Amino acid sequence: MNYDVIIVGAGPGGIYSAYELTKKRPDLKIGVFDAGFPLEKRKCPIDGDKVKSCIKCKTCAIMSGFGGAGAFSDGKYNITNDFGGTLYEYIGKEKALELMRYVDDINVSHGGEGTRMYSTAGSEIKKICMQNRLTLLDASVRHLGTDINYIVLENLYEELSKTVDFHFMTPVSKIAKTDAGYSIEYEGGSAECKNLIVSAGRSGSKWMEQVCKDMGIPTKSNRVDIGVRVELPAVIFSHLTDKLYESKIVYRTSKFEDNVRTFCMNPNGIVVNENTNGIVTVNGHSFEDPDKKTENTNFALLVAKHFSEPFKDSNGYGESIARLSNMLGGGVIVQRFGDLERGRRSNQKRMDENTVRPTLKATPGDLSLVLPKRILDGIVEMIHALDKIAPGTANDDTLLYGVEVKFYNMEVALDENLETNYKGLYFIGDGSGVTHSLSHASASGVYVARRISETL
Repeated sequence: MNYDVIIVGAGPGGIYSAYELTKKRPDLKIGVFDAGFPLEKRKCPIDGDKVKSCIKCKTCAIMSGFGGAGAFSDGKYNITNDFGGTLYEYIGKEKALELMRYVDDINVSHGGEGTRMYSTAGSEIKKICMQNRLTLLDASVRHLGTDINYIVLENLYEELSKTVDFHFMTPVSKIAKTDAGYSIEYEGGSAECKNLIVSAGRSGSKWMEQVCKDMGIPTKSNRVDIGVRVELPAVIFSHLTDKLYESKIVYRTSKFEDNVRTFCMNPNGIVVNENTNGIVTVNGHSFEDPDKKTENTNFALLVAKHFSEPFKDSNGYGESIARLSNMLGGGVIVQRFGDLERGRRSNQKRMDENTVRPTLKATPGDLSLVLPKRILDGIVEMIHALDKIAPGTANDDTLLYGVEVKFYNMEVALDENLETNYKGLYFIGDGSGVTHSLSHASASGVYVARRISETL
């Protein structure tokens, strides 16, 4: 098969690359190759009842397929340069924001109409945070919800499938330079193209490492974020979530001077399992449908760990901690904050008596046996800091689920066009190590698509 452009990966970066190419250059022949299923066939067998742990599917339905790992997220698109990646360092701050707003327009026109845009601009909460040694990061946030996010993806696929060739359950094994451009190999065949966009996402990190090694593309190690997911009554954070929906708050610990941050806040949401390469971690979802809302709010507290020589495998470090949690709890562990501070594990009796009812069935246990002391000390400090702006956060009955790990790909050496040292070979999205969010990944896809449209 011969294409003008091949896109490896059908996550946000790949989707918006294809979308923009079809708009700018409808004359081009585009092929998208992904290791996973079409959206409607993506279903994880873990149901918490008959199947309680990972059964090592050939392709993970949560991480791969149309929509990528973000398909079953709660659909938060943060329009900001303050977090979510470093795309602005390559293309400029104004251009990055412009592209994120453009992606937002596409989402709204494909099923996201009626969803709300939140903003921290001019918020009194920012002042209150500063008075308590907390920093509220600036952002505009479009919350689609897990349900509306799915609808937007359905509509995008229906439109794109008319002009773009999608090849699902077709993991690419190898990339090579040719005289005319590039070739890709997969089980049972190969394809060639003039320009190649690699948008493999976080789940393709190990594959991308090998590709870069084989082709001599320079890389450097990135960070890993490790922490817990907090669940508490929604009313405790309602004065924040009603105005901001998601408040990205950073705290610098007094003991170690580490940064602890809130992440992925889900008002009236649920806590869920997340499967990454066979390792079960924790995440959170929320919905726009009032019938799916709960009485709880959940959010992550994460500590970023950067490593220097000689250690380079930051993801391996995070995986080892997650595996320890899986070994002790058979999956995700849950602990009452009061039990953690008293140095005792939570048991089923104390969980049954707890005033906060968990939205995820997890194993009562002791997170201090899993998380390194430095990380756990920072999380405890952050909870008490948040208690000053949201009294009740540090209540004994607040629930902590562990572990939550956010893996980041190694950072690929790219120029201002997100192009590698091979002309016509682009790396975008979270797989490039440049972006860490839906909005940034999508924007990087649009940016590269426009570049190719101009040069082909």
